[in-house]
Amino acid sequence: MAASHAGPVELGFAEAAPAWRLRSEQFPSKVGGRPAWLGQSGLPGPAALSCPACGRPLAFVLQLYAPLPGRADAFHRGLFLFCCRAPPCCAGLRVFRNQLPRKNDFFSFEPPPEDPPPDTGPAVVCLQLQSGAHLCRVCGCLAPKTCSRCHGAHYCSKEHQTLDWKLGHKQVCTQSDNFSSTIPDHNFLFPEFEIVIETEDEITPIGVEKEDSEIIGSMAEASEEELESMAKHESREDKIFQKFKNKIALEPEQILRYGRGITPIWISGENIPQEKDIPDCPCGAKRIFEFQVMPQLLNYLKADRLGKSVDWGVLAVFTCAESCRLGTGYTEEFVWKQEITDNTLETLSNTDQPQTIEV
Repeated sequence: MAASHAGPVELGFAEAAPAWRLRSEQFPSKVGGRPAWLGQSGLPGPAALSCPACGRPLAFVLQLYAPLPGRADAFHRGLFLFCCRAPPCCAGLRVFRNQLPRKNDFFSFEPPPEDPPPDTGPAVVCLQLQSGAHLCRVCGCLAPKTCSRCHGAHYCSKEHQTLDWKLGHKQVCTQSDNFSSTIPDHNFLFPEFEIVIETEDEITPIGVEKEDSEIIGSMAEASEEELESMAKHESREDKIFQKFKNKIALEPEQILRYGRGITPIWISGENIPQEKDIPDCPCGAKRIFEFQVMPQLLNYLKADRLGKSVDWGVLAVFTCAESCRLGTGYTEEFVWKQEITDNTLETLSNTDQPQTIEV
């Protein structure tokens, strides 16, 4: 995915893909599963990947491959988004950036092969990186804790160690040297998909053109008093939501919109951040908008909808304008969550395209 300040917006769509396409050496953009880490040293640790609200481990949501053309130090560049999916919290959000030059310690200088690797049997979950870092059996994040009995299972937290113990590690601990190849379903990871990128088509949808023409026609027949009444009833909230709806009408399945330095589209007139709300990068540079996650992604995540669950209207990610390198690891960036308001939900119930923003 190429970054651009003035070019067209790029849209992301979730599609099924073979497991090999979602490995780190393929530089994937993907949803769910375990992170396909870019730089394999300096990974965010358990403290960085714990929910700021409840303290429990965050779940990996998605990663975006977003190199910067013309920047040798960001020839490879990835953004990694995590969220809390533990009821009743489901509040925490964190996003991290990592970048590498083309010549690095982890990946080939040449582009990855486009053909699948030779069949080597059942897929094995990789829980140790080239750097030697161990990954958690449950979430795939940095795992400084080790099972005290077998010393072969690694975890990010006591919570995930307990979960794995209950779901099968108790039975295989110390019995097999190969238990890492069979990881149980802990029901913690989100479903995994590849993110396929397409450039947004700026053509106005026919339905929107027709709707606009009908409004113009009715306005031409309306009296001055009627026009004034219509204007009063059209709130700022309605205008913002209508703009959001029109923008996604052509591609209702889009799960994200990318455009470094552009203006995001908001689903509501409430809780739109001002410049003062976006903190500067620790390097001193301003942060700029880079991409937003759309509510349609919630349909793919299959998050529990009974009671409190993962939810959002828009997630807007802001990154360092200079894409600085603070050390050699992962730099935390900023994510702004805009909820779906009651007013928006009321509008949603009357829309003729509920599938575009289903939550």
